[in-house]
Amino acid sequence: MKPSPAGVSTPTDTLSSGTLLAGRYHIEQVIGAGGMGAVYVARDRRFRAVMRRCAVKEMFDQLPDVAARQQAHTNFEREANILASLSHPAIPKVFDFFTEGERHYLVMEYIEGQDLDQVRRQYAHPFDPAQILEWAFQLCAVLSYLHAQKPPIIFRDLKPSNIVRRTDRRLALVDFGIAKHFQIKARGTMVGTEGYAPPEQYEGAADPRVDIYSLGATLHHLLTNTDPQEFRPFSFASRPIRQYNPAVPPDLEAAIMVALAYDPEERWATVTDLEAALRTLDERTPLRNGTGPPVTRPQHLPESLDERGPAGRPTVPIAANDRPVLPAASNDDQTVVPVWRFQCEEEVRSSPAVVENRLFIGSYDHNLYCLDSLSGRFRWKFATGGGIPGTPHLYNQFVIVGSEDRVVYAVQADSGRLEWSFPTQGRLRSSPRIAYDHVFIGSDDGHVYAINALRGWQLWKTNIGSPVRSSAAISEKIVIIGSEDAVLYALDLLTGEVRWRVRTNGGIVSSPGLENERVVVGSLDWTVYGIDPGSGWVVWRFRTADMVISSPAIAGNRVYIGSADRTVTCLDIDWGKVHWRQRVGGQVTSSPAVANGYVYIGCVDGALYCLNARSGQIVWRFQTGGPIPGSPMVAGGMVYIGSMDHYVYALPAADSP
Repeated sequence: MKPSPAGVSTPTDTLSSGTLLAGRYHIEQVIGAGGMGAVYVARDRRFRAVMRRCAVKEMFDQLPDVAARQQAHTNFEREANILASLSHPAIPKVFDFFTEGERHYLVMEYIEGQDLDQVRRQYAHPFDPAQILEWAFQLCAVLSYLHAQKPPIIFRDLKPSNIVRRTDRRLALVDFGIAKHFQIKARGTMVGTEGYAPPEQYEGAADPRVDIYSLGATLHHLLTNTDPQEFRPFSFASRPIRQYNPAVPPDLEAAIMVALAYDPEERWATVTDLEAALRTLDERTPLRNGTGPPVTRPQHLPESLDERGPAGRPTVPIAANDRPVLPAASNDDQTVVPVWRFQCEEEVRSSPAVVENRLFIGSYDHNLYCLDSLSGRFRWKFATGGGIPGTPHLYNQFVIVGSEDRVVYAVQADSGRLEWSFPTQGRLRSSPRIAYDHVFIGSDDGHVYAINALRGWQLWKTNIGSPVRSSAAISEKIVIIGSEDAVLYALDLLTGEVRWRVRTNGGIVSSPGLENERVVVGSLDWTVYGIDPGSGWVVWRFRTADMVISSPAIAGNRVYIGSADRTVTCLDIDWGKVHWRQRVGGQVTSSPAVANGYVYIGCVDGALYCLNARSGQIVWRFQTGGPIPGSPMVAGGMVYIGSMDHYVYALPAADSP
């Protein structure tokens, strides 16, 4: 919950400091009060070793009618259960609820910070468009989460005073006192705030477009520093944003005005559509120059199949070719000379692994090779019955890899002798991931396998039902992996049971990255997803202009990923904001490697690109004789890469920028 602004009147029947509720919650102070109840800061005495504070929301039961009281109590319990079922970083967690006498209590996470109305009053000027976009992305993410519930949860009172900026600068929604499950077109009593509520809300109707209108009103308020409660309701059209804040580009103003349409049918159909339009602006134009093409209104989105993207969805114009992507290198000067190269007998689609001056890599000549990483000298090779597209993984003294002959192999790293093998029923294009002494790998037979890494014994297998060519990301409790059925799965580490799933609109061959409490993965639906690993809820989406086969590389709070739209993109891991996009000479199915301030990535044009990790500018490119589907490996001041020209290359890594 949030601290109350100065001047809040406190009823005489609020709880005094020192009151103990439910034998557990020690009241410290009142932080908000009104005619229907109060909000307190309390200490949870069950946690004796730490100071755990919580917010306690109190509701007074003042109804004289017994039936009405019972209904109010039922409504309160329903609200508490709704909130307790939610899991999103922008929503306060619910810890407990109970009733004492004629008062009902909801115990929630205490959110420290200031609400945006307080921030606005202190700033006393219209906010910069870039700041508003950053906040808008966060609000779109949490509203999308609420609207995705079954049935949707409509917040119904979005306004600056109900949005808290935490001490870590992230936003949180507070005051869920009116949040309810709400069937589409259901009717109830009027809730909300004049100036922020759309016309249909006065009639008791509510669907997700109510929140879209309120979000538009909130953004209008912050960009103009004009309080809509001080003007005639629904008069935003007579108060253009740029009249108060000329720094706002016309297309940003247009996107917000679509959200503020009087007729709900004229608004953005979903918060996701609004977010998509806003991301276009953020990626395409410098927001202070007031330029940019007009926003596409919802009714003008393409309706014919030949205008649609994957899965028949309308192609929303975000993160597409109209953004000023950094241009590809204009010259073909070959400034990088390989230290060595090694020729295999067939294409090299595998990615190398390097450990202690030994390089391991697979080839479509059916062999797993071990080379000296310093000189390229051949050490040994191990023959399988099929091509090897995956990346080898080392475990103790073993090298573990899958083959298109349907078998997982563990061979001795020193000699190349077979230690154990594990058969599956499908080709293996997934790369093994090893954690907790077990190998986790997917197969074209539709299963994900957990195999004892020392002995080759099966711990469990889970039937996904579609080929699994993605490779796993592993946490302490779950294994996260994608499938051709367009679903990202989280499986229990010990049992393989499905813990959550995220459905996209295209197959997932990209391998998820997991870092900083965020899972990032690409999909053939042209989208990169940022997902909360605890709940499986999609926090953000970034739309490219073609399929995303590349897997993300995560360095700090940045995500680097390629797309078949011929670009490499750097995103913020928390909210998906674009830092830069760099165009290269062909489709990018390779996955990047990040080291010492540089990003290395292969391309279908046969080149390995070195990019500056901060700016995206191309530092150098090295041309091979064939496409590069595999990913580079950086170790010991060298960059290693395989190519479909049959060669493995060792190149000098770039000096620190």
